[in-house]
Amino acid sequence: MGRGHMPIGRRELAKQAKRERIMTAARDLFAEHGVSGVTTQQIARRADVAIGTLYLYASTKAELLIMVQNEKFAAALDVGLAAANATVGQGTLEPVIALIRPVMECLREHIENGRTYLHELVFGDPAEPYRQAGLTLAGHLEDGITGLLVRNEYIGAADAATLARVITAIIHISTTATLYLHRSDEAVLADIRDQIHATLTPHHRAA
Repeated sequence: MGRGHMPIGRRELAKQAKRERIMTAARDLFAEHGVSGVTTQQIARRADVAIGTLYLYASTKAELLIMVQNEKFAAALDVGLAAANATVGQGTLEPVIALIRPVMECLREHIENGRTYLHELVFGDPAEPYRQAGLTLAGHLEDGITGLLVRNEYIGAADAATLARVITAIIHISTTATLYLHRSDEAVLADIRDQIHATLTPHHRAA
């Protein structure tokens, strides 16, 4: 049997099991109480691991939140990309909205957690591995939007990349600003749609 097919040892399996228990505990507690209402000690207790063991996987509560939210972000991005690809022939705006809808819903599933997650990605240490993973996902979202925009013959590659950064900024503000906290997902998405439409209109025809 080649090295590429070596079975996973017991120690590695035990590590994976502990990580999954920690992730599950953090995911459930953050969903139940919000990030501000949870301590690392509570997560360790729910996961049935020592607090020192928990810190081997994530050194802070913020990192635990990022771990949890990264998984949700990745899943939402996959759903959005599939939805966008299913809207071929519906202009430029509709595919972009199809892509960002599940991402917006993911970030607003628990508003405090979503706001804290984005704040940590923007202002936290970019060299920290979990933040790096989150920033990579944000880059994939931006790339996905860029790819949709360049399908329009009136939008060049450079403009598409710039517009994608503007659109991701719109998403960030619309999912974190206090002004939007008590609005429904549909109301927030409608506002995002209006902002994106206004952003795209000067750059091409038939947005």
